[in-house]
Amino acid sequence: MRTLHRRRGERQQSGGPAGTRRRRYGRTYALAAGTTALALSGTLSGCGLVSGSPLADNVRPGSVGAGQPLKGAQLTVTSKEFTEQIILGKMMGLVFRAAGATVVDRTAVQGSIGARSAVESGTADGMYEYTGTSWITYLGHTKPVPDPMKQWEAVREEDRKHGIEWLPPSVLDNTYALVVSDQLQKKYGTKTLSDVAELSRRNPNAASICVENEFASRQDGLKGMAEKYGMRFPAGQVHKMAGGVVYTQTAKGKPCVFGAIAATDGRIPALKLRILEDDRKFFPNYNVAPEMNSRTMKEHPEIAGLLAPVTKKLNNKIAQKLNAKVDVEGQDPHDVAKDWLVKEGIIKTG
Repeated sequence: MRTLHRRRGERQQSGGPAGTRRRRYGRTYALAAGTTALALSGTLSGCGLVSGSPLADNVRPGSVGAGQPLKGAQLTVTSKEFTEQIILGKMMGLVFRAAGATVVDRTAVQGSIGARSAVESGTADGMYEYTGTSWITYLGHTKPVPDPMKQWEAVREEDRKHGIEWLPPSVLDNTYALVVSDQLQKKYGTKTLSDVAELSRRNPNAASICVENEFASRQDGLKGMAEKYGMRFPAGQVHKMAGGVVYTQTAKGKPCVFGAIAATDGRIPALKLRILEDDRKFFPNYNVAPEMNSRTMKEHPEIAGLLAPVTKKLNNKIAQKLNAKVDVEGQDPHDVAKDWLVKEGIIKTG
């Protein structure tokens, strides 16, 4: 929530519904490569990383980073290529920069595996990642842990064997979700996925759904959801399409009443879509948290305190608003990340 993981296409590819899912259908922002970064491009290519550029922002400590505890440190941040990930990666880099570090920005890596491998190998020092993505996509588990904190704890424990340290998670949960337009929600009275299942049995003609190809075939997607809830979508009522189109067509109510989306996407409020409650807790937890290289954390344990306030402030509504600034309003993700950090008093400019 990241491919659809999402957000999810990412998952298998990148992880998260977002990961796997994300897919993302967002824009891809190419980063200019500085001279230093270009010199490293050969090393980076094996990890799937793109050349990055040094963060040159004139930022200083706000509520975090007093005394610039990272002064003299040289750190690299990365992310996957969908909107939410890029914004989060920029936030991490800007916080490190305000705390005194020299930061190389290598966000917007294509596919989850490249970004993950970079953190694991130490080519990058950290990124924001989703718990469900690591648990399912990277660590190979098939059954998610229902409790969000226990899921994070399980991921943290197992990933330590891979040289990765997970810092405390956010309530931001970029998982899969089904949405419906406000008008059709009132017409059919669907507020939960159990309501959708009942509608599919009672009125098959109304049980139409728009999905990405990956969601249609994933066990943690349409197939598993239908089995869990007893949904009956006639073959002709399942419409496969590109991720971004799912939002617009669901908002129109044609050709589908329901749409499978990433829960933190900014187009949800922009198009006045309503998220249906996953009342039987089918979808995995995709809570976001800083994923750091273990050696980096040993050298700079102060990173945990710098990122904690950022992670704690994030939630789904904030993510939707920030994502919408990019995907709906066309703003640059770097500016969106910086403006939010300054507004929250986490860093200052000038």
